[in-house]
Amino acid sequence: MFKKILIANRGEIACRVAATARRLGVRTVAVYSDADANARHVHACDEAVHIGGSAPRESYLRWERILEAAKATGAQAVHPGYGFLSENEDFANACAKAGLVFIGPPASAIAAMGSKAAAKTLMEKAGVPLVPGYHGKDNDPKRLQDEADRIGYPVLIKASAGGGGKGMRRVDNAVDFAAALASCQREAKASFGDDHVLVERYVTRPRHIEIQVFADTLGHCVYLFERDCSVQRRHQKVLEEAPAPGMSEARRRQMGEAAVAAAKAVGYVGAGTVEFVAEELDDGDIRAYFMEMNTRLQVEHPVTEAITGHDLVEWQLRVAAGQPLPATQEQLAMRGHAIEARICAENPDANFLPATGTLHVARWPAHVSFERSDGSPRIDRGFDEGDAISPHYDSMIAKLIVWGENRAQALARLDAALAQTHIVGLATNVAFLRRVVNTRAFATADLDTALIERERAALFEHAALPLECAAAGVVARELALEAALQDHDPWSRRDGWRMHGGATRRFDLDVGGTHHEVTLHRLHDGALTLAVGGASWPFTTRALGADRHDVTLGDRRWNLAVYAEGERVTVFAPEGTLALQQIDPIAHAGEGATEGGRLTAPMPGKVVAFLAKAGEAVKAGQPLAVMEAMKMEHTIAAPRDGTVTELLYGVGDQVAEGAELLRLATPAA
Repeated sequence: MFKKILIANRGEIACRVAATARRLGVRTVAVYSDADANARHVHACDEAVHIGGSAPRESYLRWERILEAAKATGAQAVHPGYGFLSENEDFANACAKAGLVFIGPPASAIAAMGSKAAAKTLMEKAGVPLVPGYHGKDNDPKRLQDEADRIGYPVLIKASAGGGGKGMRRVDNAVDFAAALASCQREAKASFGDDHVLVERYVTRPRHIEIQVFADTLGHCVYLFERDCSVQRRHQKVLEEAPAPGMSEARRRQMGEAAVAAAKAVGYVGAGTVEFVAEELDDGDIRAYFMEMNTRLQVEHPVTEAITGHDLVEWQLRVAAGQPLPATQEQLAMRGHAIEARICAENPDANFLPATGTLHVARWPAHVSFERSDGSPRIDRGFDEGDAISPHYDSMIAKLIVWGENRAQALARLDAALAQTHIVGLATNVAFLRRVVNTRAFATADLDTALIERERAALFEHAALPLECAAAGVVARELALEAALQDHDPWSRRDGWRMHGGATRRFDLDVGGTHHEVTLHRLHDGALTLAVGGASWPFTTRALGADRHDVTLGDRRWNLAVYAEGERVTVFAPEGTLALQQIDPIAHAGEGATEGGRLTAPMPGKVVAFLAKAGEAVKAGQPLAVMEAMKMEHTIAAPRDGTVTELLYGVGDQVAEGAELLRLATPAA
C-alpha cells in the first residue's frame, strides 16, 4: 500500500478520499486554489500545496502544477477524484512519466472509453445496442444539422468528452438546432477543453441505469450491481438509488456481464461506470442501450457502498497498488436499498439557477461517515458552517445518503434526514428534494428522466410552510431574545408587561414581496394571542435552545428551528421551510421605488454573449445575454417588449451578482 498520495481535487470527494486513506494509514496531500485557501478539504489532509488562481484553468486543471506538488511532497500516487482531470488521458500519461501512480484506469482505456463517440463505435463493433445517432469525427455544424434532421427530432446534443450534464441540450426542432449546438460547444470547451459533440435520438421516457464495474491489474473484473439515476434536472442527477427499482435478476446479470465485457475489451483497471439509457417495453421488461462509460469513480458511488458494504475508494487504492480485487463476483451480494440526495446551492424555483454566498447556518442530522448504520444517514460534504460557495466550481454542497432494509424504509429515512438539514445564507434545493421524495411518481418508482417536469405542479406550484407557523416562529424567536436580555426589574422588561391592562405588538413580515401584518396580544395575566391574516389563536412558546422553540398555536404544536440574518428569517418545521423578511418600518421609511428597465446578472459569472444589439427592438422572453457560472451557461431573457438602449459590459467580462448588464426601454404607449 502507498505511504502518501496526492488528491488532485477539492470539495466533498477530496474529503471522502482523505477519510479512507486515513483509515488505511495512508498520508494525504491536498491541493488548493486561491478561493479554497481555507476549504474543508485542505484541513482534511495531512498537508496542502497552493497551485494557483481561483478559476479551474488556473489551478485544478493545471496538471503540471499538480505533478510538481506531488514530487515536492513525496507523494507516490495521485487520486483524481471526479471531474477536472479524472478522465484526462494526457494527465494519466504525465503521471506515469513522472513516476507517479495514477489511481484510475490506464490512459489507453481513458482514450477508448472516455470519449463518448469512440466508446459508442467500440460498443457498436462488439454488438452492444446503441441509441440511433451520429458519433463521427466531422463536427461541421452543417453536417451535424443534417445528421439531426436524418435521425429525427427530438435529438440530444452531447459533449463527447463531457459528463455531469455539461455541454448537453435537448433539441425539439430543426430551427433551434444551430443555437443549441453553439451553446453546447461553448460549454464543452469551457468545462473539458474539447468542443467535439455527438448527436443522438432522444429516447422518450428514458431511465438512466448504470453498472458499477471494477477491474484489477491481474485480469479480474466484476460488477457491483446497478444504480438508477433517472431523477435529473438540466441533465444533471438529483437523486440516485441502488438497486434500480423493478430490475429483474436476469436483466441485472445480463447488463452486468455486458458491462464487464466492455471493461475487459479495453484492458480496464480500477473503478468505472457503464451507463445505459433504458426504456420500458409493453410487457414490462426493459430494453437498454449503451450510452457511455465514465472512466472514474462516480458522484453516486456511496449508494453502491451502502448496499454491498464495500468501500470503493479502498478498492481503488488497493488495485492501484497492484493488489487483487477484494472480492470475486460470487462473493458480492446486495442488502437493502440506498438513496443519495445531492444538496446543491441553487434555486429550483428559478430554473435551478446556481447560488453563491456564505453558509451562515449549516446544520446536519446526526450521521455516520462510511459504515452502513442502523438508520443514521451518511453525509459526504466539502463545506463547513461559515464557508463560502464561490462561482468558480460546481454548486454541490454535500451528498446525503440513507440506507434501509427496503426502498420504503430508505424513503422515510431520507425525508426525515432532509427535514433535519438546515442551511441558511443562500438558496439550496433541500426543500425541493423533500418535495421530490414525496411525489407519487418517486414514491411508487415511476421513474424517468422527465420526472421533475411531469411532477411540476407538485414540485413548483407548492404550498409553502403555513404563514401562521412561520409567523409563530418569528415571534417565538423575538420573545426568547428579549427574555434573555431582561433582568428582574419589571420596569426594564421588554416583553409587553403592563401594571394595568394588556399590550399589543405588531410584526411586519414580507413573503415573496407580499406584506403581512402579524399582531401579538398579551393579556394582563400573561396569556398570549397571535393574529395572522384575520384569524387569531392562543399562543405559547418555550425556548429549547439558541435556535429551537416549542410553539403552540391553537391546537397545533411545532418544534421549530428559527435562524436570522439581519431582517431575513428562515423558519424550519417538520413539514417544510419558509424564508421571510421581518421588516423594521422605521428603517425602511422613505425608500422609493427601484429604477425600471434594468436587466441584472442573477449570479457572479462571465458574459459569454450578447444576443441583441443596442437599438434593437425585442419581444418578451427573447434571449438577450448568456452568462457562464459554475461551469454552466445561463440565458437572460427580456422580461417584456422593449428596445435595447445600451450594453454595459463586453463579451468575456466578469460581472458581480446584481450587476446591470444592459438597459431595456419600454415602448411608449
